Amino acid sequence: MFESLTGRLSQVVKTLRGEARLTETNIQDALREVRMALLEADVALPVVKDFVAQVRERALGQEVMGSLTPGQALVGIVHRELVILMGEAAAPLDLATTPPAVILMAGLQGSGKTTTSGKLAKLLSEQMKKKVLLASCDVYRPAAIEQLKTLAAQIEVDFFPSSSHEKPAAIALAALDFARKHHHDVLIVDTAGRLAIDEAMMGEIRDLHAALKPIETLFVVDSMQGQDAVNVAKAFAAALPLTGVVLTKLDGDARGGAALSVRKITGKPIKFAGVGEKLTGFEVFHPDRMASRILGMGDVLSLIEDVQRTVDRKEAERFAHKLKSGKGFDLEDFKLQIGQMKKMGGVSAMLEKLPGQLAQAAGKAQMDDRQIRRIEGIINSMTSQERAKPEVLKASRKRRIATGAGVSVQEVNRLLAQFEQTQKMMKMMAKGGMAKMMRSMKGMFPGGAR
Repeated sequence: MFESLTGRLSQVVKTLRGEARLTETNIQDALREVRMALLEADVALPVVKDFVAQVRERALGQEVMGSLTPGQALVGIVHRELVILMGEAAAPLDLATTPPAVILMAGLQGSGKTTTSGKLAKLLSEQMKKKVLLASCDVYRPAAIEQLKTLAAQIEVDFFPSSSHEKPAAIALAALDFARKHHHDVLIVDTAGRLAIDEAMMGEIRDLHAALKPIETLFVVDSMQGQDAVNVAKAFAAALPLTGVVLTKLDGDARGGAALSVRKITGKPIKFAGVGEKLTGFEVFHPDRMASRILGMGDVLSLIEDVQRTVDRKEAERFAHKLKSGKGFDLEDFKLQIGQMKKMGGVSAMLEKLPGQLAQAAGKAQMDDRQIRRIEGIINSMTSQERAKPEVLKASRKRRIATGAGVSVQEVNRLLAQFEQTQKMMKMMAKGGMAKMMRSMKGMFPGGAR
């Protein structure tokens, strides 16, 4: 999402290359570029003005350390100010109340409230071990109730049944009563949205808030709305005592202005960020990590957390033991590793969290999510003997596999070449040659740093 903004801010650093120190003149020139980058990213004008003023004030008083260039020093200042702009630290949910803790979801139609309700329920259930009840008060949008019911079944949490003939307030109170009687820790209430703000919608959600007395009222905003998100945020902040914001569609191709504006406009912390439609695409919002991502520094901490959350530890231990025992890395292992990558959101989700140069290099490794599915199809078309001993794959077998997977023989050969390269890396790892392996990895990414 922030690709354009990241590119423009990288240019700012390049313009300061060769300068001996930060001066009022070169700061002024650099900040002109920063201002243009933010405006092009659809950040609200008042937010841009305040941000640039803060950066200028800090930069003019900045002593550049001997180990830093002026460009690096300015990036450090911009990074700190971005963190402050987006909220300084991650803001956890407040569930410290007599159960059930009620979470009210608010936002416009199409912002992703229903999907976000499901994602939040999954996070609370799996990571925080809470007993969650989902309820829908959206009696206007066709199939909204059914959609939430389907999501609840997918993530295996309880769902409170309702119908479009009922009043939203009656549904909410009945769901709250049900949650109390069945000892739920958390009740998440999805509300109706409109295509635009209107008084009827605001009146209804105010009534729901008064009836439920939620401990958390989360404003769900579509990151792709740009300047419109600012107006919507103002309206909801004026109508409801919001406790936090959830940004959705952060993987979209919009310019990211909402992510940088909404915290300043509402005065409320961004608590979560959603990416894509998959229920796994939901994470706690860390301002410092997001600022690093915007500046092309990557977000390795989040990537590590993804690995810890999604990788099967028993499978990982079995795999490590197999490598150490010298039994080797076969195509079945290759398929399992690809499966783990898919659980983490695929190649694109991982690349977003890598530092800029490494992400670009890895992006040239010619393996996207579509190719991953193709690789799985090819391996699935092999027999167990062929997966364990790829060396038996001669021309006739390759033709059979290609036909079974619906690909060309060249695709099968390409997969085997990729597998051989990975196999070599695994052998190096088994022998403890990490430095040797890292040198060989540079060759896997054409155009990468050498």
